[in-house]
Amino acid sequence: MASTEAQAPHERRENKLPNFLLSVRLKYVKLGYHYLISNAMYLLLLPLLAIASAHLSTLTIQDCVQLWRQLQFNLVTVTLGSSLMVFLAALYFMSRPRKIYLVDFACYKPDSELICSRETFVEKSTNIGCFSEENLVFQKKIIERSGLGQKTYFPEALMLREPPNPCMAEARKEAEVVMFGAIDQLLAKTGVKAKDIGILMVNCSLFNPTPSLSAMIVNHYKLRGNILSYNLGGMGCSAGLICIDLAKQLLQVNPNSYALVVSMENITLNWYFGNDRSMLVSNCLFRVGGAAILLSNRSSDRRRSKYQLIHTVRTHKGADDKCYNCVFQKEDSNGKIGVSLSKDLMAVAGEALKTNITTLGPLVLPVSEQLLFFTTLIARKIFHMKIKPYIPDFKLAFEHFCIHAGGRGVLDELEKNLELSDSHMEPSRMTLYRFGNTSSSTLWYELAYTEAKGRMKKGDRTWQIAFGSGFKCNSAVWKALRSIHPAKEKINPWMDEIEEFPVQVPKLTPITTSSSS
Repeated sequence: MASTEAQAPHERRENKLPNFLLSVRLKYVKLGYHYLISNAMYLLLLPLLAIASAHLSTLTIQDCVQLWRQLQFNLVTVTLGSSLMVFLAALYFMSRPRKIYLVDFACYKPDSELICSRETFVEKSTNIGCFSEENLVFQKKIIERSGLGQKTYFPEALMLREPPNPCMAEARKEAEVVMFGAIDQLLAKTGVKAKDIGILMVNCSLFNPTPSLSAMIVNHYKLRGNILSYNLGGMGCSAGLICIDLAKQLLQVNPNSYALVVSMENITLNWYFGNDRSMLVSNCLFRVGGAAILLSNRSSDRRRSKYQLIHTVRTHKGADDKCYNCVFQKEDSNGKIGVSLSKDLMAVAGEALKTNITTLGPLVLPVSEQLLFFTTLIARKIFHMKIKPYIPDFKLAFEHFCIHAGGRGVLDELEKNLELSDSHMEPSRMTLYRFGNTSSSTLWYELAYTEAKGRMKKGDRTWQIAFGSGFKCNSAVWKALRSIHPAKEKINPWMDEIEEFPVQVPKLTPITTSSSS
């Protein structure tokens, strides 16, 4: 999801992310506790086992012999007792969810010849000749305020062609280069053979060819015939976490399996060549990128895996027409296809985030934070007391934050609403600066940045949160199973340049090109 950056002053004041933690609905708090209780039902058997073990530990050999003699005269009791114990043991192991491990992941880094500076972007837009002078100035303002730096990447058909050549063949080429580049790197890092992958998921919102992108991967790597293959389209920038959640569900019912998740977007056929300003913002923000993630439910993979998936929470606001229409692919008045971003986008994002965070809170917040939050919520909602609502401190629940780098405006508002520090926002801002908005894969560039900086320690918790068309907001919570040492691991795409980036995003200078003046 992208954010609108350049509007009139009075519009900018209205187009702010609402303080979504100040007003919450009880039903979403209830939903969060429902998830908590449902996922922990199997833990209720642990106290019973502990009590039984404590009692048995007090028995002497004579007590056991006497008990056995008494039970010899009642075979029915022995049979029923044994059956009950077997049933309870089976219930415990069957109800316990399988642990899902993230073995490793890889982010694609395009060739240097595809680097697109902000000046080059303005020059290319001018040379195309389809944009009005006013809209060239508009795009220049957007790119200056976007938070994108000088080394983002554009597809070959748009960067190296004069005039641009956006066709199906070039779009397929872009998809293949990104997907295969990330997957090759991932398989090399993990040592997993392509034939061992039992579940495959690919998400790309705007490019859905036939055969599908997932079929392209199956064909290229000659994956096995009974692979569970899925291709998600039209689900926006949060589709990557939808894939993670779907993979989690499938891994619960397919033992000893690997799941490969590929997240990307395709720009070649989705650059807008019209003059509707609501559609021009996407041109300025979206860039080439993709990521491949390998998940496993094999207990033997725990020792070599990087993370364990703890929670996924999905929120969909599509039942509301305003939410449904705020990010919409359509034709403009001249028949040019583009993705329109409405002025309601920030308000819609705030509502979706509020719902998602309210549901996630009971699963992750410390008990002290939950009590303070819940007490003030009940006082306000039930007893109508005029007291200031308590805003939970999510920094107590997570050490690292990976917030979808949709645009600088959204990151600014989230930083303020969640009261995050510069270091918490650094992975998101640096990803936006270095790679731009790569849609659903941005979260993995951010996680790779955290690793490359040497900040990921064993036991650290990471919150990934993304939002996109529909309107959707999705979260995933990961726990680090080991400390990540950059010097010992090849962490692309940051390893060759990580030291170049300070905590603060470098200040962007105005674009000064002869073509844009």
